[in-house]
Amino acid sequence: MHEMGIVIHLTKTLDEFAEENHISRIGSVTLSVGEVSGIVSDLFVDAWNYFRKKHPILEEAELRIETIPAVTHCDGCGKDYETVAHGRICPHCGSQETWLVRGNECIIKEIEAETESSEEESTKGGI
Repeated sequence: MHEMGIVIHLTKTLDEFAEENHISRIGSVTLSVGEVSGIVSDLFVDAWNYFRKKHPILEEAELRIETIPAVTHCDGCGKDYETVAHGRICPHCGSQETWLVRGNECIIKEIEAETESSEEESTKGGI
C-alpha cells in the first residue's frame, strides 16, 4: 500500500509549508491525481484520515481529490488518445510506439488555510 507512504510525505510537506508561511490551520487540501497513478482513492483517504490526526495543523483538514485523465501519445501517427480506454496500443494506427503524456502524477493543487492572523487564504499550484 504505497498510499500510506504518499500520505506521510504529503503531511510532512504540508507541515513544512505551514511553518514557512505562518499558517495556524489548514482547512482543506485539494490534490490532482492521475487516473493511472496507481493511487487507490479509498485507501488514500483512509491513510489521510489516520495521519492528519497526528498533525495538529491538519487535524480538521478536508481532503479533496480531483482526477487527471490519462493521455497517451503515439509516435507512429502523432495522435493522442485516452490511455485507460486503449492501453499501450494506439487505436488510430495500431502502433506500440506510445508514451504516457499525463495521468500518473499526484500534485497539490490547492491549500485552504488560516494564517496566524486568522485570515483565510487560498494557495493554488504545486508546492
